[in-house]
Amino acid sequence: MICGKIAAGKSTLARRLADAPNTILISEDVWLSTLYPNEQQTVADYTRNSRRLREVMGGHIETLLRAGLSVVLDFPANTVANRRWMRGVFEKAGAAHRLHFIDMPDAVCKARLRQRNAAGTHQFTVSDAEFDEITGYLVPPLADEGFETTVYRNA
Repeated sequence: MICGKIAAGKSTLARRLADAPNTILISEDVWLSTLYPNEQQTVADYTRNSRRLREVMGGHIETLLRAGLSVVLDFPANTVANRRWMRGVFEKAGAAHRLHFIDMPDAVCKARLRQRNAAGTHQFTVSDAEFDEITGYLVPPLADEGFETTVYRNA
């Protein structure tokens, strides 16, 4: 599981983690852009479609974990509610977990985001205003949530 702002490096880290043997990468952005093309125009669209995706993927991820595979979940673990959903999945499967938190300054993320938008290399284009809105929902992992956490700063 990975927590961090847009363009903090979550997907890059996810791909690196997924290089481990017997590891599957599941990317929310890939699934959303494929299942709901042209339907990600607002934060409300993202929220609705992400919820729909989580509803169907939870059982699938649990099955993969029960089969002994490691799953890198490239879904933003940016809110307590999203992390609660993720916890439910790995606990039902009886699997170990690791939450990776990328703590990156806004200025670095926005610079990366502008480069990514200009290059057209990502499934979604995000404006600075949308970055600010979405970042407003980010709640860094709290100790009382009980996650095994690795923190990356200025990675």
